[in-house]
Amino acid sequence: MINKRLLIKNLLAHHDESSFYDKKRQLNLHTREGKAKFLKHICALSNSNPANNSYIVVGVEDQDNEIVGDDFFDDSRIQNLVNAYLENPPKIQYENVPFPNLPKDKVIGLVTIKPKNRTSYFKKGIHTIASQSVFIRRGSNTVPIDEEVEKNYQNTGTVIDIENNSRSNIEYTLDGVIDFMNFRHKDMSPKYKVFKELFVICWAGIAKKVHENTFLSRVDIELINEQIKLFYSAQDEVSISFDEDSFTIIEYIPLGLNDKTSYYPLEKQTIHFYENGYYKIDREMLFQPPEYNKKMLFHIYNSNLFLIDKLQKSISLTEREFKDLENLPSTLMVCYLNGFEDAKQKLIDAKLLLKPFTPVYLSFKEALRVLRKMKYDIQ
Repeated sequence: MINKRLLIKNLLAHHDESSFYDKKRQLNLHTREGKAKFLKHICALSNSNPANNSYIVVGVEDQDNEIVGDDFFDDSRIQNLVNAYLENPPKIQYENVPFPNLPKDKVIGLVTIKPKNRTSYFKKGIHTIASQSVFIRRGSNTVPIDEEVEKNYQNTGTVIDIENNSRSNIEYTLDGVIDFMNFRHKDMSPKYKVFKELFVICWAGIAKKVHENTFLSRVDIELINEQIKLFYSAQDEVSISFDEDSFTIIEYIPLGLNDKTSYYPLEKQTIHFYENGYYKIDREMLFQPPEYNKKMLFHIYNSNLFLIDKLQKSISLTEREFKDLENLPSTLMVCYLNGFEDAKQKLIDAKLLLKPFTPVYLSFKEALRVLRKMKYDIQ
Protein backbone atom coordinates (compact mmCIF):
# COMPACT_ATOMS: atom_id res chain seq x y z
CA MET A 1 0.00 0.00 0.00
CA ILE A 2 1.49 3.28 -1.13
CA ASN A 3 1.39 6.45 0.98
CA LYS A 4 0.46 8.97 -1.72
CA ARG A 5 1.82 11.98 0.17
CA LEU A 6 5.20 10.27 0.47
CA LEU A 7 5.06 9.29 -3.21
CA ILE A 8 4.53 12.92 -4.22
CA LYS A 9 7.42 14.03 -2.00
CA ASN A 10 9.70 11.42 -3.57
CA LEU A 11 8.72 12.47 -7.08
CA LEU A 12 9.38 16.14 -6.29
CA ALA A 13 12.61 15.48 -4.37
CA HIS A 14 14.37 13.15 -6.77
CA HIS A 15 13.19 14.03 -10.23
CA ASP A 16 12.45 17.04 -12.34
CA GLU A 17 9.72 16.53 -14.92
CA SER A 18 10.65 13.47 -16.96
CA SER A 19 9.28 10.89 -19.32
CA PHE A 20 7.27 9.30 -16.47
CA TYR A 21 6.28 12.37 -14.44
CA ASP A 22 4.78 15.80 -15.07
CA LYS A 23 3.62 18.58 -12.75
CA LYS A 24 0.99 21.27 -13.13
CA ARG A 25 -0.05 24.34 -11.19
CA GLN A 26 -3.66 23.39 -11.85
CA LEU A 27 -5.90 21.58 -14.31
CA ASN A 28 -8.46 23.47 -16.33
CA LEU A 29 -11.07 21.05 -17.64
CA HIS A 30 -13.76 23.70 -18.16
CA THR A 31 -12.47 24.65 -21.61
CA ARG A 32 -11.61 22.70 -24.74
CA GLU A 33 -8.06 24.07 -24.62
CA GLY A 34 -7.62 22.86 -21.03
CA LYS A 35 -9.04 19.44 -21.85
CA ALA A 36 -6.79 19.17 -24.91
CA LYS A 37 -3.64 19.92 -22.89
CA PHE A 38 -4.57 17.37 -20.25
CA LEU A 39 -5.36 14.66 -22.83
CA LYS A 40 -2.11 15.36 -24.67
CA HIS A 41 -0.08 14.72 -21.51
CA ILE A 42 -2.05 11.56 -20.71
CA CYS A 43 -1.41 10.28 -24.24
CA ALA A 44 2.31 11.06 -24.10
CA LEU A 45 2.95 9.62 -20.65
CA SER A 46 1.04 6.46 -21.49
CA ASN A 47 3.01 5.90 -24.70
CA SER A 48 6.33 6.55 -22.97
CA ASN A 49 5.71 4.12 -20.11
CA PRO A 50 4.32 0.82 -21.40
CA ALA A 51 5.52 -1.17 -18.38
CA ASN A 52 5.21 1.16 -15.39
CA ASN A 53 2.95 3.78 -13.83
CA SER A 54 3.43 7.40 -14.78
CA TYR A 55 2.21 10.43 -12.85
CA ILE A 56 0.95 13.99 -13.06
CA VAL A 57 1.18 16.05 -9.84
CA VAL A 58 -1.28 18.97 -9.65
CA GLY A 59 -0.87 21.97 -7.35
CA VAL A 60 2.88 22.51 -7.60
CA GLU A 61 4.74 25.57 -8.90
CA ASP A 62 6.75 24.66 -11.99
CA GLN A 63 9.86 26.70 -11.22
CA ASP A 64 10.66 25.81 -7.61
CA ASN A 65 8.43 22.80 -6.76
CA GLU A 66 6.59 24.86 -4.13
CA ILE A 67 3.53 22.97 -2.88
CA VAL A 68 0.70 25.48 -3.26
CA GLY A 69 -2.27 23.13 -3.61
CA ASP A 70 -5.41 23.13 -5.71
CA ASP A 71 -9.13 22.66 -5.08
CA PHE A 72 -10.45 19.25 -4.07
CA PHE A 73 -11.33 17.55 -7.35
CA ASP A 74 -13.75 14.64 -7.12
CA ASP A 75 -14.44 13.98 -10.79
CA SER A 76 -14.24 10.20 -10.85
CA ARG A 77 -15.55 10.41 -14.40
CA ILE A 78 -12.32 11.91 -15.68
CA GLN A 79 -11.72 8.45 -17.15
CA ASN A 80 -14.75 9.00 -19.38
CA LEU A 81 -13.11 12.11 -20.84
CA VAL A 82 -9.99 10.11 -21.68
CA ASN A 83 -12.06 7.29 -23.18
CA ALA A 84 -14.01 9.76 -25.31
CA TYR A 85 -10.95 11.15 -27.11
CA LEU A 86 -8.19 8.52 -27.00
CA GLU A 87 -7.99 5.21 -28.81
CA ASN A 88 -6.41 2.55 -26.57
CA PRO A 89 -6.91 4.81 -23.53
CA PRO A 90 -4.91 4.00 -20.39
CA LYS A 91 -6.66 3.57 -17.08
CA ILE A 92 -6.15 6.63 -14.93
CA GLN A 93 -6.90 7.53 -11.33
CA TYR A 94 -7.20 10.98 -9.76
CA GLU A 95 -6.60 11.23 -6.00
CA ASN A 96 -6.66 14.19 -3.61
CA VAL A 97 -3.71 14.21 -1.21
CA PRO A 98 -3.73 16.53 1.86
CA PHE A 99 -0.49 18.20 2.95
CA PRO A 100 0.06 19.61 6.47
CA ASN A 101 0.86 23.19 5.48
CA LEU A 102 -2.02 23.64 3.04
CA PRO A 103 -5.41 25.16 3.95
CA LYS A 104 -7.96 22.44 4.66
CA ASP A 105 -9.80 23.15 1.39
CA LYS A 106 -6.63 22.66 -0.68
CA VAL A 107 -4.92 19.42 -1.69
CA ILE A 108 -2.33 18.14 -4.12
CA GLY A 109 -3.85 16.20 -6.99
CA LEU A 110 -2.19 12.98 -8.09
CA VAL A 111 -3.03 11.51 -11.49
CA THR A 112 -1.80 7.93 -11.85
CA ILE A 113 -1.62 6.59 -15.41
CA LYS A 114 -1.54 2.81 -15.49
CA PRO A 115 0.82 1.01 -17.91
CA LYS A 116 -0.60 -0.04 -21.27
CA ASN A 117 1.35 -1.71 -24.03
CA ARG A 118 -0.78 -0.52 -26.96
CA THR A 119 -0.16 2.94 -28.43
CA SER A 120 -2.65 5.63 -27.41
CA TYR A 121 -3.68 8.22 -30.01
CA PHE A 122 -6.47 10.74 -30.57
CA LYS A 123 -9.45 9.13 -32.25
CA LYS A 124 -11.07 12.56 -32.68
CA GLY A 125 -9.75 16.09 -32.64
CA ILE A 126 -10.07 18.64 -29.86
CA HIS A 127 -8.98 22.30 -29.86
CA THR A 128 -5.80 22.39 -32.03
CA ILE A 129 -5.08 18.64 -31.79
CA ALA A 130 -6.06 16.74 -34.92
CA SER A 131 -7.54 13.28 -35.09
CA GLN A 132 -4.94 10.45 -35.26
CA SER A 133 -2.34 12.57 -33.41
CA VAL A 134 0.22 10.63 -31.33
CA PHE A 135 2.36 12.09 -28.52
CA ILE A 136 5.31 10.88 -26.45
CA ARG A 137 7.55 12.32 -23.74
CA ARG A 138 11.11 13.28 -24.53
CA GLY A 139 12.64 14.26 -21.22
CA SER A 140 10.31 16.88 -19.74
CA ASN A 141 8.69 17.75 -23.09
CA THR A 142 5.52 16.39 -24.65
CA VAL A 143 6.02 16.14 -28.40
CA PRO A 144 4.03 14.84 -31.39
CA ILE A 145 5.45 12.07 -33.55
CA ASP A 146 4.57 10.71 -36.97
CA GLU A 147 6.28 7.34 -36.81
CA GLU A 148 5.30 4.25 -34.81
CA VAL A 149 5.98 4.56 -31.09
CA GLU A 150 9.08 2.63 -30.10
CA LYS A 151 8.48 0.90 -26.78
CA ASN A 152 10.86 2.09 -24.08
CA TYR A 153 11.20 0.28 -20.75
CA GLN A 154 14.06 2.28 -19.25
CA ASN A 155 11.85 3.98 -16.63
CA THR A 156 10.59 0.77 -15.03
CA GLY A 157 13.34 0.27 -12.45
CA THR A 158 13.34 3.93 -11.40
CA VAL A 159 9.57 4.07 -10.91
CA ILE A 160 9.54 0.79 -8.95
CA ASP A 161 12.23 2.17 -6.63
CA ILE A 162 10.26 5.37 -6.04
CA GLU A 163 7.06 3.44 -5.31
CA ASN A 164 8.84 1.00 -2.97
CA ASN A 165 10.28 3.93 -1.03
CA SER A 166 6.75 5.33 -0.67
CA ARG A 167 5.18 2.33 1.06
CA SER A 168 2.92 3.08 4.00
CA ASN A 169 3.70 1.73 7.45
CA ILE A 170 2.11 1.70 10.89
CA GLU A 171 3.91 4.89 11.96
CA TYR A 172 2.51 6.91 9.05
CA THR A 173 -0.96 5.50 9.71
CA LEU A 174 -0.93 6.27 13.44
CA ASP A 175 0.45 9.76 12.85
CA GLY A 176 -2.30 10.37 10.32
CA VAL A 177 -5.09 9.21 12.65
CA ILE A 178 -3.77 11.29 15.58
CA ASP A 179 -3.41 14.38 13.40
CA PHE A 180 -6.94 14.02 12.00
CA MET A 181 -8.62 13.29 15.33
CA ASN A 182 -6.69 15.52 17.77
CA PHE A 183 -5.62 18.52 15.71
CA ARG A 184 -7.31 19.17 12.36
CA HIS A 185 -10.88 18.27 13.37
CA LYS A 186 -10.91 18.14 17.15
CA ASP A 187 -13.99 20.42 17.35
CA MET A 188 -16.06 18.49 14.78
CA SER A 189 -16.69 15.15 16.55
CA PRO A 190 -14.19 13.18 14.44
CA LYS A 191 -14.61 9.41 14.15
CA TYR A 192 -12.67 6.50 12.71
CA LYS A 193 -13.35 2.95 11.59
CA VAL A 194 -10.89 0.11 10.87
CA PHE A 195 -11.72 -2.27 8.03
CA LYS A 196 -10.16 -5.73 7.58
CA GLU A 197 -7.55 -4.91 10.26
CA LEU A 198 -5.73 -2.85 7.65
CA PHE A 199 -7.68 0.13 6.31
CA VAL A 200 -8.48 3.17 8.48
CA ILE A 201 -11.08 5.74 7.46
CA CYS A 202 -11.43 8.95 9.48
CA TRP A 203 -14.28 11.39 9.04
CA ALA A 204 -15.55 14.60 10.63
CA GLY A 205 -18.45 16.96 10.08
CA ILE A 206 -21.05 19.12 11.75
CA ALA A 207 -24.38 17.39 12.38
CA LYS A 208 -27.34 19.25 10.90
CA LYS A 209 -30.99 18.22 11.09
CA VAL A 210 -33.23 19.13 8.16
CA HIS A 211 -36.86 18.10 8.58
CA GLU A 212 -36.55 14.50 9.82
CA ASN A 213 -33.11 13.80 8.32
CA THR A 214 -29.67 14.33 9.85
CA PHE A 215 -26.83 15.38 7.55
CA LEU A 216 -23.19 16.16 8.09
CA SER A 217 -21.89 19.44 6.68
CA ARG A 218 -18.32 20.72 6.20
CA VAL A 219 -17.38 17.08 5.77
CA ASP A 220 -13.85 15.72 5.50
CA ILE A 221 -13.31 11.98 4.89
CA GLU A 222 -9.85 10.44 4.48
CA LEU A 223 -8.38 7.00 3.86
CA ILE A 224 -5.47 7.40 6.22
CA ASN A 225 -3.33 4.48 5.02
CA GLU A 226 -2.86 6.07 1.60
CA GLN A 227 -3.14 9.71 2.76
CA ILE A 228 -5.95 10.54 0.34
CA LYS A 229 -9.13 12.52 0.79
CA LEU A 230 -12.18 10.53 -0.25
CA PHE A 231 -14.55 13.46 0.13
CA TYR A 232 -14.40 17.12 1.06
CA SER A 233 -17.00 19.85 0.81
CA ALA A 234 -17.45 23.22 2.47
CA GLN A 235 -21.10 23.34 1.42
CA ASP A 236 -22.78 20.04 0.58
CA GLU A 237 -24.41 17.70 3.08
CA VAL A 238 -23.78 13.98 3.30
CA SER A 239 -25.05 10.93 5.13
CA ILE A 240 -22.62 8.19 6.19
CA SER A 241 -23.22 4.51 6.85
CA PHE A 242 -20.94 1.49 7.14
CA ASP A 243 -20.72 -2.19 7.98
CA GLU A 244 -17.74 -4.50 8.44
CA ASP A 245 -16.95 -4.62 4.73
CA SER A 246 -17.94 -1.25 3.29
CA PHE A 247 -18.26 2.49 3.90
CA THR A 248 -21.01 4.45 2.11
CA ILE A 249 -21.31 8.18 1.50
CA ILE A 250 -24.50 9.68 0.04
CA GLU A 251 -24.02 13.29 -1.03
CA TYR A 252 -26.91 15.76 -1.15
CA ILE A 253 -27.08 19.21 -2.69
CA PRO A 254 -29.34 22.02 -1.47
CA LEU A 255 -31.23 23.56 -4.38
CA GLY A 256 -33.93 26.14 -4.87
CA LEU A 257 -34.64 29.21 -6.96
CA ASN A 258 -34.90 31.69 -4.11
CA ASP A 259 -33.33 29.64 -1.34
CA LYS A 260 -31.70 26.25 -0.79
CA THR A 261 -34.11 24.50 1.53
CA SER A 262 -34.73 21.40 -0.63
CA TYR A 263 -32.13 18.63 -0.52
CA TYR A 264 -31.58 16.37 -3.53
CA PRO A 265 -29.45 13.20 -3.43
CA LEU A 266 -26.55 13.66 -5.83
CA GLU A 267 -24.33 10.59 -5.67
CA LYS A 268 -23.74 7.44 -3.66
CA GLN A 269 -20.13 6.37 -3.18
CA THR A 270 -19.36 2.99 -1.59
CA ILE A 271 -15.87 1.80 -0.68
CA HIS A 272 -15.64 -2.00 -0.51
CA PHE A 273 -12.77 -3.55 1.46
CA TYR A 274 -11.40 -7.06 0.92
CA GLU A 275 -9.27 -9.44 2.96
CA ASN A 276 -6.40 -9.40 0.43
CA GLY A 277 -5.58 -5.72 1.07
CA TYR A 278 -7.58 -4.52 -1.95
CA TYR A 279 -10.38 -1.97 -2.01
CA LYS A 280 -12.77 -0.82 -4.71
CA ILE A 281 -14.88 2.33 -4.99
CA ASP A 282 -18.31 2.10 -6.65
CA ARG A 283 -20.20 5.26 -7.56
CA GLU A 284 -23.86 5.65 -8.47
CA MET A 285 -25.34 8.92 -9.71
CA LEU A 286 -28.67 9.59 -7.98
CA PHE A 287 -29.44 13.15 -9.04
CA GLN A 288 -32.81 13.95 -10.62
CA PRO A 289 -32.95 17.73 -11.20
CA PRO A 290 -36.08 19.61 -10.12
CA GLU A 291 -38.40 20.80 -12.90
CA TYR A 292 -39.91 24.27 -12.97
CA ASN A 293 -42.36 26.24 -15.06
CA LYS A 294 -40.52 27.46 -18.18
CA LYS A 295 -42.12 30.93 -18.22
CA MET A 296 -41.13 31.55 -14.62
CA LEU A 297 -37.60 30.27 -15.31
CA PHE A 298 -37.28 32.54 -18.36
CA HIS A 299 -37.94 35.58 -16.18
CA ILE A 300 -35.47 34.39 -13.49
CA TYR A 301 -32.84 33.52 -16.12
CA ASN A 302 -32.97 37.02 -17.63
CA SER A 303 -32.78 38.58 -14.16
CA ASN A 304 -29.55 36.67 -13.52
CA LEU A 305 -28.10 37.77 -16.86
CA PHE A 306 -28.94 41.34 -15.87
CA LEU A 307 -26.93 40.87 -12.65
CA ILE A 308 -23.94 39.60 -14.64
CA ASP A 309 -24.24 42.57 -16.99
CA LYS A 310 -24.16 45.00 -14.04
CA LEU A 311 -21.02 43.30 -12.69
CA GLN A 312 -19.38 43.57 -16.11
CA LYS A 313 -20.14 47.30 -16.21
CA SER A 314 -19.03 47.80 -12.57
CA ILE A 315 -22.48 49.09 -11.61
CA SER A 316 -23.27 48.84 -7.90
CA LEU A 317 -25.82 46.22 -6.85
CA THR A 318 -28.75 46.88 -4.55
CA GLU A 319 -29.13 44.94 -1.31
CA ARG A 320 -31.75 42.74 -2.96
CA GLU A 321 -29.49 42.12 -5.95
CA PHE A 322 -26.65 41.03 -3.67
CA LYS A 323 -29.02 38.45 -2.20
CA ASP A 324 -29.92 37.24 -5.69
CA LEU A 325 -26.22 37.12 -6.58
CA GLU A 326 -25.62 34.59 -3.80
CA ASN A 327 -28.07 32.22 -5.51
CA LEU A 328 -26.92 32.95 -9.07
CA PRO A 329 -24.69 29.86 -9.62
CA SER A 330 -27.29 27.36 -8.40
CA THR A 331 -30.06 29.23 -10.22
CA LEU A 332 -28.21 29.13 -13.55
CA MET A 333 -27.51 25.45 -12.95
CA VAL A 334 -31.24 24.81 -12.44
CA CYS A 335 -31.96 26.78 -15.63
CA TYR A 336 -29.44 24.71 -17.58
CA LEU A 337 -30.92 21.46 -16.29
CA ASN A 338 -34.35 22.67 -17.40
CA GLY A 339 -33.37 23.25 -21.01
CA PHE A 340 -31.69 26.67 -21.04
CA GLU A 341 -28.66 25.48 -23.00
CA ASP A 342 -26.69 28.75 -22.76
CA ALA A 343 -26.95 28.95 -18.97
CA LYS A 344 -23.91 26.76 -18.28
CA GLN A 345 -21.62 28.78 -20.54
CA LYS A 346 -22.96 32.04 -19.11
CA LEU A 347 -22.01 30.77 -15.67
CA ILE A 348 -18.51 29.73 -16.78
CA ASP A 349 -17.96 33.09 -18.49
CA ALA A 350 -18.88 34.88 -15.25
CA LYS A 351 -16.13 33.15 -13.22
CA LEU A 352 -13.82 36.15 -12.85
CA LEU A 353 -16.76 38.45 -12.03
CA LEU A 354 -17.90 36.16 -9.21
CA LYS A 355 -14.47 35.44 -7.76
CA PRO A 356 -14.33 38.56 -5.50
CA PHE A 357 -17.52 37.37 -3.73
CA THR A 358 -16.24 34.39 -1.71
CA PRO A 359 -19.57 32.68 -0.85
CA VAL A 360 -20.79 33.15 -4.43
CA TYR A 361 -17.53 31.78 -5.85
CA LEU A 362 -17.77 28.70 -3.63
CA SER A 363 -21.30 28.18 -4.93
CA PHE A 364 -19.96 28.64 -8.49
CA LYS A 365 -17.41 25.84 -8.02
CA GLU A 366 -20.03 23.56 -6.50
CA ALA A 367 -22.43 24.14 -9.41
CA LEU A 368 -19.76 23.32 -12.00
CA ARG A 369 -18.77 20.23 -10.04
CA VAL A 370 -22.34 18.92 -10.16
CA LEU A 371 -22.65 19.67 -13.88
CA ARG A 372 -19.31 17.97 -14.57
CA LYS A 373 -20.45 14.87 -12.71
CA MET A 374 -23.64 14.72 -14.71
CA LYS A 375 -21.85 15.21 -18.03
CA TYR A 376 -19.44 12.31 -17.52
CA ASP A 377 -21.85 10.02 -15.72
CA ILE A 378 -22.07 6.55 -17.23
CA GLN A 379 -25.68 5.96 -18.08
